[in-house]
Amino acid sequence: MSGDQTLAAYVGAFVDELAKSGLRHAVVSPGSRSTPLALALEAHPDLRVWLHVDERSAGYFALGLAKAEGKPAALLCTSGTAAANYFPAVVEAKLARVPLVVLTADRPHELRDVGAPQAIDQLGMFGTHVKWFTEMAIPDAGVSLLRYIRATACRAVAVAGGGPMGPVHLNFPFREPLVPDLSSPDWYQKGERAAAYIQVVEEPRQVSRKEANRLAEVCSGKRGLIVCGPQDDPQLPDALEELAGATGFPVLADPLSGLRRAGQGEAVLDGYDAFLRAPEARTSLVPEVVLRFGAMPVSKTLTQYLTAYAEVPQMVVDSGEGWRDPALVAAGMIYADPVSLARKVAAAIKEPAPDAWFRTWRKLNQSARETMEREREREELSEGRVIPELVDLLPEGSLLFVGNSMPVRDLDSFFLRPGKTLRTLANRGANGIDGVVSTALGASVAHDRTVLVVGDLSFYHDLNGLLAAKLHRLDVTVVVIHNDGGGIFSYLPQAQGDPGSFERLFGTPIGLDYEPAVRMFGGVFSRVESWGAFREAVGRSLEQGGFHVVEVPTDRAANVTMHRERWDQVAADVGRFFREEGSRWS
Repeated sequence: MSGDQTLAAYVGAFVDELAKSGLRHAVVSPGSRSTPLALALEAHPDLRVWLHVDERSAGYFALGLAKAEGKPAALLCTSGTAAANYFPAVVEAKLARVPLVVLTADRPHELRDVGAPQAIDQLGMFGTHVKWFTEMAIPDAGVSLLRYIRATACRAVAVAGGGPMGPVHLNFPFREPLVPDLSSPDWYQKGERAAAYIQVVEEPRQVSRKEANRLAEVCSGKRGLIVCGPQDDPQLPDALEELAGATGFPVLADPLSGLRRAGQGEAVLDGYDAFLRAPEARTSLVPEVVLRFGAMPVSKTLTQYLTAYAEVPQMVVDSGEGWRDPALVAAGMIYADPVSLARKVAAAIKEPAPDAWFRTWRKLNQSARETMEREREREELSEGRVIPELVDLLPEGSLLFVGNSMPVRDLDSFFLRPGKTLRTLANRGANGIDGVVSTALGASVAHDRTVLVVGDLSFYHDLNGLLAAKLHRLDVTVVVIHNDGGGIFSYLPQAQGDPGSFERLFGTPIGLDYEPAVRMFGGVFSRVESWGAFREAVGRSLEQGGFHVVEVPTDRAANVTMHRERWDQVAADVGRFFREEGSRWS
């Protein structure tokens, strides 16, 4: 074989096995050293390539694709600092359990550490932030190497998609010539088998009947809580409502849990972030057992409440092998399929919680809901009203993606009794504001309608990511909450210091007009001044499709006042409730 035919057989076998293992999407950034893989990915009939020029945004775009589909997506870049730009997305993928297959091209061994251009140390460069790293062999078309390359591709997809899901990193050293000969009709079929080269089977961990009975005994007749943080298993909401019905436990449902949906049961509570701020609620609502599912909830108030009762048995149920207990309050880690466990425990419960326990939580939740929902009556533009307005406007089954800092907290506060089922996503692995735009754009590929709610600083962080909307003609509406700075810092103790220093170091107003940038990327820009204009702009974007940005100008100080007024009213109602009814659980 000539050099380019050998290269074709090698990379062809690799990308073919990626496809046979179920991978369908590859996000590719341009470069010379990655040419063999880029051409092979582009030419394979079962793979779709998404071009993205900026590697940092490309990493997050692939993250969004994989997050939305729950299946591994591939990333490819050339050698050098291109690979380093993947780092933030790789970190998020590891912490958020998103399956990525990261492919980095590299200089061959003889060009390393000798001053060759575009050569850095790429071996294990992502450290513990990937589940698996391997340095690939120099291309060869021998039978043993074809078996090796196919087996490695199978392993990469299986490890990325296995529990807990996460990123893997394969580093490919390529020698010139870099252009494979793909003219043969069977260029990707060398060494193939009929199905995937290795059949990888991973069954969910099942909890034993003995353990289910033991857990049911711990819960029976107790004042308990079910806490569900961010998770994306569509079967878990029904299972947890079944468990709630058997135990009599309220379910504190994070806005990213999938439990806040059309027809949610009365056990599903969504106003706890507001009413647990009241001292009377924290001291009166003393649980005897807590069952926690999913990642840590968005609500800091809820985390503080759980931390206050660290001596109470708190059981964390996890389908993977992670350690999701940042508050260090877990009394037990149960590694099992959450859906199966919830149903087995529900079937074994002998006695529900005292009825007064559930009634109290439900009454407090209802009162908090009514107070928080009154934000919809505010006529002037308000950050708290954006989420309820979007819930009304979005069609059933749409994706509502939110940025970190204030948008995800407003989702927690105002995504109440939605009346329809919307999918909600956010980057809650590392909780950063970088890459949010690209992640949402990647996730939009799997949805007919996608709306992103993001702050102006987070939008600025990822302006390069907007190129994907232009190149791939994506249908996405971005709602930019423009308060000219970092609104979340206004709630922290730093805000009580010198106003000038606070603004320079934390408020960070940058005074940017985003309209020219949006138009540069082929988007439609609207700056609204009323809720009528907001509804018109968002409605038009959903009807027309394509890339739209709707900017909502707000005031940071007014936003803080609004939230505190709502919380103070909820706290007053909670205090009055306990003065009048007390906390009687029997």
